Amino acid sequence: MMCGMLLDTLKNLSRKRFRTSLVVLAIAIGVASVILIMTIGDTGKAAVEDELDSLGLGSLTVSADQRIGRASLESDELALIRSLEPVDEAIPVIVDYSNISMRKLVAESVIWGIDSGAGHVISLNSKYGRMFSSEDVKNAANVCIVDESVAEAFYQRDNIVGKTMNILFDGGYEKFSIIGVVKSGGNMLQGLLAEYLPTFVYIPYTTMQVMMNRSSYDQAAIKLKEGVNAEEAADVISRALYISSGVKNGYKVNNVSQQKESLSGTLAVVTTVLSLIGGISLVVAGLGIMTIMLVSVNERTREIGVKKSIGASFGLIMAEFMAEAFTMSVFGSIIGSMAGALLAYFGCRAVGMEAHFSLASFMSVVFIAILTGVVFGAYPSAKAAKLDPVEALRRE
Repeated sequence: MMCGMLLDTLKNLSRKRFRTSLVVLAIAIGVASVILIMTIGDTGKAAVEDELDSLGLGSLTVSADQRIGRASLESDELALIRSLEPVDEAIPVIVDYSNISMRKLVAESVIWGIDSGAGHVISLNSKYGRMFSSEDVKNAANVCIVDESVAEAFYQRDNIVGKTMNILFDGGYEKFSIIGVVKSGGNMLQGLLAEYLPTFVYIPYTTMQVMMNRSSYDQAAIKLKEGVNAEEAADVISRALYISSGVKNGYKVNNVSQQKESLSGTLAVVTTVLSLIGGISLVVAGLGIMTIMLVSVNERTREIGVKKSIGASFGLIMAEFMAEAFTMSVFGSIIGSMAGALLAYFGCRAVGMEAHFSLASFMSVVFIAILTGVVFGAYPSAKAAKLDPVEALRRE
């Protein structure tokens, strides 16, 4: 019986192929637009999280409030932070924006002053050469590590270990030997904002202190012990620094993970809102189904009258028309989901990103599209099922 109804449904839909194709196309466009928006949103969210991970410092960062003169972040404060129970490791960080020069070319760069153990706290993935040694830090050596985007910009290749770089400090250039190349932090961001976002160069923090004639740090990047609650650890660190310095609110402890979660939540909300806007096209497609099926009921009034006169029940007529609405919705959803996925995939490939697909999202969009089609097809189906057979047979 089910096979017979399916064949009848396909036969009825094929009578007006162009009209049926338009309805299926409308549903497909609606589904494709929602799938495309959701996939782009998920891909963007994943990419931003990856970039934040690659750029991010440890679980927490501590900095001294520059507006409070008595608050400073130096070796004593760093030693205190390292001695606290929740802290696994803490490193000093100094940041400066300056110019770098090689081969008579000049570029803007972020200069990071870091410790020899920085790789355990911040994301530094070595590609060539070596990382800083304790001797480099102790001797304030003029050595540096660059990210691969620097190498590509100056030499059109990623391995430039052994080359010499000039870094601008206090109005004059200082020579540094390149001892290592790391993977670029912020590949996507640097790709999209290359004109505005500078490259990264890392030098020993002691060297940076000598060059800048200072003893303080800009930040301390902190890696917490496994299982430690970041918010509780932040309170412990803040309290310890307050007791040690006697300066109230003199230090800022930022939870990097919490900031990332907040941004991810914002991106999720934006994706949801855009998906709902795209979902309006599904409602429009549903209205198209209702309109087409009402026209179909009027065209097949006599046919319906014949079927009812030979014993077709209300439920059978209703099921016949509902099956047509369901079938058009299914075809449109399948075509739309495939089109949306392909557009998202090739679009992401075009900008050098990996598309992130969610099977649950696909299934939910398809389910909603089919449900929308069935709901909007219910009224025409009921109208057809309620036709009086005598009146239907009289109508031309």
